[in-house]
Amino acid sequence: MSDPISIYIGKGEKQQSLDLKLANRHGLIAGATGTGKTVSLQILAEGFSSQGVPVFMADVKGDLSGISQAGKAHKKLEERANTIGFDDYEYREFPTVFWDLYGKQGHPIRTTISEMGPLLLSRLLELNDTQEGVVNIVFKLADDEGMLLLDLKDFRAMLNFVGENAKELTTEYGNVSRASVGAIQRRLLVLEQQGGENFFGEPALDLEHIMQTNSEGYGYINILAADKLMQNPRMYSTFLLWMLSELFEELPEVGDPDKPKLVFFFDEAHLLFNRAPRALIEKVEQVVKLIRSKGVGIYFVTQNPTDIPEGVLSQLGNRIQHALRAYTPREQKAVRVAAETFRVNPKFDAAKAITELGVGEALVSTLQKKGVPSIVDRTLIRPPSSRLGPVKRTERKIVIENSHIMGVYDETIDRESAFEKLKQRAEKSEESDAPKARRLGQTKSKAKRGRQRQSILETLGKSVARTMGSSIGRQIIRGLLGSIFKGR
Repeated sequence: MSDPISIYIGKGEKQQSLDLKLANRHGLIAGATGTGKTVSLQILAEGFSSQGVPVFMADVKGDLSGISQAGKAHKKLEERANTIGFDDYEYREFPTVFWDLYGKQGHPIRTTISEMGPLLLSRLLELNDTQEGVVNIVFKLADDEGMLLLDLKDFRAMLNFVGENAKELTTEYGNVSRASVGAIQRRLLVLEQQGGENFFGEPALDLEHIMQTNSEGYGYINILAADKLMQNPRMYSTFLLWMLSELFEELPEVGDPDKPKLVFFFDEAHLLFNRAPRALIEKVEQVVKLIRSKGVGIYFVTQNPTDIPEGVLSQLGNRIQHALRAYTPREQKAVRVAAETFRVNPKFDAAKAITELGVGEALVSTLQKKGVPSIVDRTLIRPPSSRLGPVKRTERKIVIENSHIMGVYDETIDRESAFEKLKQRAEKSEESDAPKARRLGQTKSKAKRGRQRQSILETLGKSVARTMGSSIGRQIIRGLLGSIFKGR
């Protein structure tokens, strides 16, 4: 049933497949919770892998890890396969690489502060425009001084340097207020508490390692453990956006290849655009529009199509729409928007069908020849070949230990960068100032002894004055005065 140049999705009025040559025109998987989005994501990942296309996706709920294990015989799955005429259905596992920003459920995945850049770092720290300006100054000064910004301690050291030398830097770089530096430092502290120190450092991720195939020609499915990461949605979305930006900047132009070089699934996609500044949304639109010429397909997975900005949504040609609820006016509007994005099928009302779809059923429309979307079809989605649900800890450990990149990222490297150079500069400054400090100390010591002698005399004088006020003092004074006058 699986065509060598396409991925079988399911069957409605006719068989629905995704043409690999048009798979880099991006796509959307949408639907309410529990309607089958995860299975649709899983079968597409299986299909791409089978055709030698590497995949990168985040496992938000932890149940995509089962793709690394063969599925077990299940009556309902086999009934679905028979119903749609999926004669090639078999249970099998797919080559998988587990990743984890925290290094607990997969290989550590890192980037450097420099590679993240000021715009994305400012978004990660939730800074305002003024604070973002300070971050840009830090990056510019680090470049001018030849200092590497690799991890958070590098950035903090450089930020402190900028704050301490704000007056000297104002003319060339602009004003830096203590309030802005303090606010950024507080944000850095929060980021560290959320595990951000694990994300920044070396060895940084080499994108080639997520774009490989195994000895059988299957594309590796790279799964990012995101269940814990989702506790910090801003870090999750910023990290995935960074990956897209890196792919866009590093990969060469390939035009329209016969199949994608990589397919990137962005689950919980609404987090990318939630409270995002306009400049960031424009950057995402640019990347989505142009990255397909680099051979990369992006598939957004979200509950509602309205979560995606219109400029991005218009670029998503391959669509799988699961059921949506329509109880409130806002939900009803979302259903109409979703229905209007499909090419009309005169045999049914798409808006009505969206609210009636069962679990594992979806409205499907994919790009056909010349990039024209197919007429929307109400489709039963094919069952996955790999396991539905998460792997056990022992199974995950075996996959990690047998990975082709085992040992590449597991140990952190801390080479000389901004933190070390600024520390050396401070130490040299202290050494050069030491002789001056000693001379100054000697001068201060002499002055101190002089002040001490003066203080003793003052104290003695006051004591004498007090004594002069007493009767004994008066007698002494009279005796002294008498002897003086007699001497004359």
